[in-house]
Amino acid sequence: MSTPAASSMTTNLDHPTFAIVKAAFPGRKFRGTEFRGQSTLIVEPQDLHAVLTFLRDDPRCNYAFLSDVFGIDYLNYPAKMPGRFAVGYNLICLDRDDRFFVKTFLSPTIDTSGVREDPALIVDSACDLWPGAEWPEREVFDMFGIRFRNHPDLRRILTWEEFPAHPLRKDYPLRGRGEREQYAVVDRTSA
Repeated sequence: MSTPAASSMTTNLDHPTFAIVKAAFPGRKFRGTEFRGQSTLIVEPQDLHAVLTFLRDDPRCNYAFLSDVFGIDYLNYPAKMPGRFAVGYNLICLDRDDRFFVKTFLSPTIDTSGVREDPALIVDSACDLWPGAEWPEREVFDMFGIRFRNHPDLRRILTWEEFPAHPLRKDYPLRGRGEREQYAVVDRTSA
């Protein structure tokens, strides 16, 4: 006996966008995953911008709405991943009410405990495709230290400019490195 929640949940094991992208980019390396009915295309960092452009502009895809840009740190993840960091894009085709994820993996080449710029943690910005990508890309930069080439205003958005690390990296201490202890407590009576 199926419940309403179980019957409304669909599993799409052969999303048509996978075949369309594969045909449009012969010879390129792609991987695809599906989890709980959500499809994700995994692309190489150098192919990311071209694939995002295609997904937005091709009428068969028509992913005209960028819902989110997010970062993930896979440090100590139980499964082997193609890179430590991932940048993901949540795309939506409003005509079909279809959601599609695009993800690329990056591997750091230097120690990630500080704020030094790592040349391996750079991808092309999607701001020229979707202007709404500006702030979520800044958030990924601020929290994970992943830089976006050709971003119009890449600077920190959630922490101050001199913040000594990227706090959502898993090698950043949960209690911080003393940043909170350097500031006076402001309460209602002194504000």
